[in-house]
Amino acid sequence: MSGLSMKHLRYFDALARAGHFGRAAENCAISQPALSLQVRDLEELIGAPLVERGGRRIRLTALGEEFALRSRAILRSVDELADLGRSARSRLTGRLRIGVIPTVAPYLLPRIMKVLGELHPTLDLRPREAVTHRLIDDLTEARLDAAIVALPISEATLTEVPLFEEEFVLVRPLEDMGKPTPDADRLHEMRLLLLEEGHCFREQALSVCHIGKSSARELMEGSSLSTLVQMVGAGIGVTLIPQMAVETEARSSPVCVSRLAEPRPTRTIGMVWRKTNPLAPQFTRIAQIVREIGLQKQAQAAETSFSI
Repeated sequence: MSGLSMKHLRYFDALARAGHFGRAAENCAISQPALSLQVRDLEELIGAPLVERGGRRIRLTALGEEFALRSRAILRSVDELADLGRSARSRLTGRLRIGVIPTVAPYLLPRIMKVLGELHPTLDLRPREAVTHRLIDDLTEARLDAAIVALPISEATLTEVPLFEEEFVLVRPLEDMGKPTPDADRLHEMRLLLLEEGHCFREQALSVCHIGKSSARELMEGSSLSTLVQMVGAGIGVTLIPQMAVETEARSSPVCVSRLAEPRPTRTIGMVWRKTNPLAPQFTRIAQIVREIGLQKQAQAAETSFSI
């Protein structure tokens, strides 16, 4: 089709995802009239409307829906062609979009960025913090290159590389220091503070305490591990956090931290990327770096003073 360009496809893809000209233009860092002009130009090249205009949000026509799917596949293929060229270089360079779940990002991401920046100074690292399902959606749609998440993901199109295991620990009010650590059945009866829905760590904590999803609706929730620990410090309840968070979170509130009874609950942190991505060898090297950083963080957490 004469005149069709990658710019047309990228701008239309942004509009299809955002469902709004203003947000799509903002995401593309251009003006709304410029994006609208590109979409109209595309429709003229196609010879049919792709977008139903009117109202605050746009709707794609039937042709627009099909065009969005096919253009998305083309854009993914083009990005992978660029990655193919990068994979032939001895050093990793260019843009790397990496996602990290919120229960890992504050504790590992700063160190990861520092180390990767020193080893690969021409690498343009672009991190994104989000819950697991959003990271996996972005990864499969090629809006991310790789992600650090809790495994397993069990997605056939993704490569999963386990990095390290870490324990869950119990956070209680400071006045509970020295008291016996409750077992899973006792935790079931306590006021347990959880992350809000969407966080994989929430589901893991429920599993540890043998709490079903229906009962979980009655428990108190927080938006971050820091919020949960501060609520515990205020005497509102107890919570579970991953071991890597102890050094940062437990020092900021009047709480005590205890290891749970054997067999101690753990989670597996890993790195995932698309199987079709030609940068797999470079991602494997990055995974090794992240593994070493994670193990170092665990060692630091193990040295933190808490009751056992």
